[in-house]
Amino acid sequence: MTALIENETGAQRLIGYVLDVGGGDGRARCRLTLTGDHTNRHGALHGGITVALLDNAMGATASLTVDASGRAPFLTVSMSTQFLAPARAGDALMATGRVTGGGRSLLFIDGVLERSDGVTIATASGVFKRVPSERLTA
Repeated sequence: MTALIENETGAQRLIGYVLDVGGGDGRARCRLTLTGDHTNRHGALHGGITVALLDNAMGATASLTVDASGRAPFLTVSMSTQFLAPARAGDALMATGRVTGGGRSLLFIDGVLERSDGVTIATASGVFKRVPSERLTA
């Protein structure tokens, strides 16, 4: 089953990534084919875009723990990223999240960003908190 989230937020439209929350394994995947708009002055994937892809995959993975649509809102409390290899325009990338622990209010999530050739570009770990529904309308 494929459940894609496209063009949902301003950041998503600006960067151009697609979220896939339909893998059936509780892991969200954030996909992007790089263009020159995603690179830094050295022609490599910009670190901020790297973090955004990982953050979205990890946040949507958190959402999947309570909502099969992957749209329940979670906030990133903290996130640490390790940059391991470059990516360049034309590379297809996929960030994947994985729940590693947590409880009722906080979830611990790991993420990995890989090129289509299997090279790991970056890894991350983060803490995510569900946004109470009453905060959405206040």
